[in-house]
Amino acid sequence: MSRELDSPVQTQMAVAVPNGPCTGEYHVSTRTEGKPAGRRRVFVQTETGCVLGMELDRSDNAHTVKRRLQLALNVPTEESSLTFGDLILNNDLSAVRNDSPLLLTRNCLHRSSSTPCLSPTGKNLQQRDQSGPIEILGRFGRLARINELVKDIVTAIKHGVDPIPVHSGLGGAYYFRNKKGESVAIVKPTDEEPFAPNNPKGFIGKALGQPGLKRSVRVGEAGFREVAAYLLDRDHFANVPATVLVKITHSVFNVNDGVNGNKLHNRKKVSKIASLQQFIPHDFDAGDHGTSSFPVAAVHRIGILDVRIFNTDRHAGNLLVRKLDGVGTFGQAELIPIDHGLCLPESLEDPYFEWIHWPQASIPFSEDELEYINNLDPARDSEMLRMELPMIREACLRVLVLCTIFLKEAAIFGLCLAEIGEMMSREFRCNYEEPSELEVVCLEARRILADREVIVLDAEGGEQEFQFDLDCEDAEVDMPPKLSRDSLKKGSFQNGFKGVPGRNPLSRLDECSEEDEIEVDGGLGWDQFQNVAKLSISMKKVGLGERNPWNYGGIPKGTRAGGGTSSGNRRSANEQLAATTSFVTLADMSEEEWNLFLERFKELLYPAFANRQSATLRQRQRLGSSCQF
Repeated sequence: MSRELDSPVQTQMAVAVPNGPCTGEYHVSTRTEGKPAGRRRVFVQTETGCVLGMELDRSDNAHTVKRRLQLALNVPTEESSLTFGDLILNNDLSAVRNDSPLLLTRNCLHRSSSTPCLSPTGKNLQQRDQSGPIEILGRFGRLARINELVKDIVTAIKHGVDPIPVHSGLGGAYYFRNKKGESVAIVKPTDEEPFAPNNPKGFIGKALGQPGLKRSVRVGEAGFREVAAYLLDRDHFANVPATVLVKITHSVFNVNDGVNGNKLHNRKKVSKIASLQQFIPHDFDAGDHGTSSFPVAAVHRIGILDVRIFNTDRHAGNLLVRKLDGVGTFGQAELIPIDHGLCLPESLEDPYFEWIHWPQASIPFSEDELEYINNLDPARDSEMLRMELPMIREACLRVLVLCTIFLKEAAIFGLCLAEIGEMMSREFRCNYEEPSELEVVCLEARRILADREVIVLDAEGGEQEFQFDLDCEDAEVDMPPKLSRDSLKKGSFQNGFKGVPGRNPLSRLDECSEEDEIEVDGGLGWDQFQNVAKLSISMKKVGLGERNPWNYGGIPKGTRAGGGTSSGNRRSANEQLAATTSFVTLADMSEEEWNLFLERFKELLYPAFANRQSATLRQRQRLGSSCQF
């Protein structure tokens, strides 16, 4: 198939099947061979879900891309920005790689989702598009199994075998089949994710690029994370099915009218950017059978992946189970982890690990697992994701680096998977959310950096107001009238800390009492409390979260952002989103600050591990040996 390179717009959806065998996991794709020098193909997506592929040359810039998009899709481009991951492309497009997806967003304060996704206009444009229905984005054409999968799907479509919508879940998903009618892949369009403009299940109200189901995961970016989880599963260690990013065209996809979220009944072929994952035949999911029968190694391997990618949504429904001993009694089984769209958030929040209380998670790692963990290289993994998914945000990569370091150090210290997961998870006490032990370590590392900056400013003759943190070194912390040194000696905190009733959130690392209340004599002495209070003061000067990282008292459990409910089925996204707290953000640090932060972070881990190990030992002594696996 030849391309008309002189055309102002090229919509390419050809199946990508490279010539030659696949000999390596990360070698460079040969898809650009034969392409004129300087030419690149990109896929531009509007915040309402419209997608258009076009050819760029060296003379193109952001303005010409917007103009082509306006002519082809009849969408307004005034007061809009063209973005590529973290980058806002004001003019220069040199950072954009071949086959990259770009996002066009409106700059208006109140974005509107009222513009439906329109097909390209003009007979010439429609006649020039004579390509196939699937285009693999990026360098994934080298995967032989994916190429065979795509060919099977295209053959089935030509034979009239249509995809089947998936009715479960919050987002739009479709089973694509082979010509025998067997499901071979599941496709999830990015503009049909929860709260996205074309969500088919009523969860609408956000534009692409805005905070989504998890506030640290933007709408329309879950598909990138699905692919990232597969790429990070080195040597197929955790058994993640093959996953790629595609531009795919079919009439089965959902398009809302944009006003009330109602589906358009006049179905036409529409192009979407989506994740495409190989469908694995299975017998049931982990919620349909007793988890104690699952292999220890399988649970460990999935848990290791979840810790690395900070999975915020690992529940039993996205762990598929395939019996290996045929029909009959349940024996050997294989676990297949799926649905990784809520991993690698942009900031630390509360992960969810279904396996955290499974007995297998309390078994120590095997020698093979320890060797695998030891060989993990977060810098190499980050660079690989930058090459394979250049649109991924730097904040996500920092979360990956932090969690991989945490896993490696915890394994060296001798912690088991359950202890690692517990240290990463937040707790709810008295209906308030507390930072996890991991977050507390991060906050302390940032406090050390803040003190270092104050010392530098002092040496350079900085303003007196910056001495506030250092002045606390030799002075007692100002205490509320009812919270003096004497009252601390009498017993537990009664007035709470920064809005948290009856509990100091930073006591997680010094917790020694068996009760929920904290006794001063049992773990938090006067000197420690001084450090805690100094930390709460000094961290206000660090750019964490919304410039107020110690907002512990504002997020009661179960409350929702927006403060109201809606009687209709079409609720706004703000009403449906659960409020969460961001205690720690990582993206606001410079590269030098980030490296210094990691050094301090590593130094603080071992005291935290020791406290966790002591807490686990006390818990086992209370429970006795009858609960051992």
